[in-house]
Amino acid sequence: MTTPALDLMATLRSGNSTAPRLTWYGPDAERVELSGRVLDNWVAKTSNLLQDELDAAPGMRLRLELPAHWKALVWALSAWQLGLEAVLAEPDADFLVTADPQSADGNYDAVIAVALPALAMRWSGELAPGCIDYAAEVRSHGDVFMSHADPDPRACAIVDSRGRGHLHGELFDTFAVAHEEGVRLHIPASDGLEKALAHALGAWKQGGSVVLTHPDVELTDKLLAAERIHGS
Repeated sequence: MTTPALDLMATLRSGNSTAPRLTWYGPDAERVELSGRVLDNWVAKTSNLLQDELDAAPGMRLRLELPAHWKALVWALSAWQLGLEAVLAEPDADFLVTADPQSADGNYDAVIAVALPALAMRWSGELAPGCIDYAAEVRSHGDVFMSHADPDPRACAIVDSRGRGHLHGELFDTFAVAHEEGVRLHIPASDGLEKALAHALGAWKQGGSVVLTHPDVELTDKLLAAERIHGS
C-alpha cells in the first residue's frame, strides 16, 4: 500500500535524480546541496536505522525536537516513509530525535542525538548511556530502504500547531502548502520546522526544490541569483 510520502521518495530517486532538491545555508559559510538521489539516500539510511536498530513500525510516534534544518527534513521524511507519526511539540512519543540530548524530558524507547554541523562524524561531547549518536551510526546503514510493514494511509502523520491531525494518505492535500510547478523556493529556518516541512512538501510535490537558510544567513541578491530562487 502506498502513501504520498512513499510516492515522493520514489520520484526523488528516479527521473532527474541529480537535480538539486534541498539546499541548506548554515552558519560559518556552511552550504549543503542534496540532489533527489542523495536526499533519498539519507532518508533510506535513517529509515533503516529506525527500523533495524530500534524496531520502529507503522503507528509509532517520533518526536522531532530539532530546528528547521536539512537533517530535520530528512528525519521527517524517514518517519513518514515508515508510517510513523512525527510529533513536534508533545513529549509523548516512542522515540526522541534531538539536537540537545542533555535536556531530554519524557520517557522514550530511544533517544537519538543529532549533531547539526554538516561535516560532523560523531556527537561532540559525552552522551548518556543508551543515547544513539546519529552522525556516527547512520552511515553504516543501507542505501536502499525495504519496509517490513506497509504504512497505514488512515493513520496520523503529523499534528500541526493548531492541533489538527493530518493523515498519511492526505499529507500533501491537507498539510503541504501549495506551490507552483518547478518552484525554486526559499524557506527561512526562522519560520520554524512545521512551516519548513509544509512548504518543502508543497514544492517537492510540484517537482520543485527548496533553499533553507539558517537565521544567521543574510538573504542577499547574490545568494538569490546564485541559487536561482524563483516562484512562490
